[in-house]
Amino acid sequence: MAGASLADCLLDVWRQLLVEDRPEVEVAGQRSRVSRTRSKGLRVVSVRFAEQVIEGIEQNPATRSRWAQLAQEGQRIVQFSCRGRYFANVCEGTLTRYPAWKALGLPD
Repeated sequence: MAGASLADCLLDVWRQLLVEDRPEVEVAGQRSRVSRTRSKGLRVVSVRFAEQVIEGIEQNPATRSRWAQLAQEGQRIVQFSCRGRYFANVCEGTLTRYPAWKALGLPD
């Protein structure tokens, strides 16, 4: 994915993590191991994009949010964070950006 945008990267991570159910995610030639949270068993991966470390976590369907409700209905969702702030998610191949995307100064 050389020259890919951050949006393309997030979509690719979502696909590899939840659609293909890979044990490792590859971004720009770098592989990152997928792990699971201890308490809920949610898939988690940390990847590098440009100079940033991006963390992706599978949406927890047991929380009280509209995203959790969609996950309860079978939608595949990954929430993405950088420097401790959620800035986007991908739900069934559709990227949603949060205001933190701009606040963090992430590239378009």
